[in-house]
Amino acid sequence: MALFGSIPTLRAQLASNPAIAAALTYVDEIFQPDSPVMARIKSVPVGEPLRIDLAHGVYAMEQAYLTKARAAARLESHLQYIDIQVIVEGDEQMAVTDVKYCAVVENLTPSKDLIFYRDVPEASLLRLRAGEAAVYFPVDAHMPCLLVDKPAIVRKTVVKVPVL
Repeated sequence: MALFGSIPTLRAQLASNPAIAAALTYVDEIFQPDSPVMARIKSVPVGEPLRIDLAHGVYAMEQAYLTKARAAARLESHLQYIDIQVIVEGDEQMAVTDVKYCAVVENLTPSKDLIFYRDVPEASLLRLRAGEAAVYFPVDAHMPCLLVDKPAIVRKTVVKVPVL
């Protein structure tokens, strides 16, 4: 099931394999003072994500967007990648539940590694702030980008780690 919390907390709980290590090295770079990675993420235009290829098949989607109401969001999961969703600026809510409670609405695998589900109102809600992250495995249906109080710009990176 999903893991969430501070970056050090997540590091302590994740298995050490080369792909996870590559993802966490990139995450560490974000939060270094005067980091070029942080500067790049802060300059990503709203609605125009930037893909950054890392090592071991890992890549990151650096992005900025306006958070939205739950009615405008979609519950999703992935079979080929683990998501490490790292909040860089702002805060958002994310819904999460086990895929066993979900009804598939649209399956875009394997071409896009993306499955959409009907909303599950009983899904748990997480609130993540800058410097925090959530790790979603293939069994975790998740709905990111949800507003907290009102729509706000969030800058984050989603690190995609291949499932072994």
